[in-house]
Amino acid sequence: QVQLVESGGGLVQAGGSLRLSCAASGSIVHIDGMSWYRQTPGKQRELVATITSTGTTNYADSLKGRFTISRDNAKNTVYLQMNSLKPEDTAVYYCNADRVVVAFGYLELWGQGTLVIVSS
Repeated sequence: QVQLVESGGGLVQAGGSLRLSCAASGSIVHIDGMSWYRQTPGKQRELVATITSTGTTNYADSLKGRFTISRDNAKNTVYLQMNSLKPEDTAVYYCNADRVVVAFGYLELWGQGTLVIVSS
């Protein structure tokens, strides 16, 4: 089974930090772009950050300087380091792999999400 599993979410006070991880598992040949999204009830899912297989990154403008996306291709894992967290960062965070290459072709994968709650 090929899947993405997020971890690292939880409760944190404003100003604190969390590091989210998203690991792809299964018989994977290669993963192209990987991204983090977040969603709060009543709002559309929004892109937080993305990183290419070669390490090029992009961030939502409002998050630049606080969040850092990185990946470890050997582990098929993408990370999101979140610093100086604010209550408005509270959301379910989802990872996405836009092109997971497997033996029979390729597919897009979404994780099930990990909840981040930032208290004031």
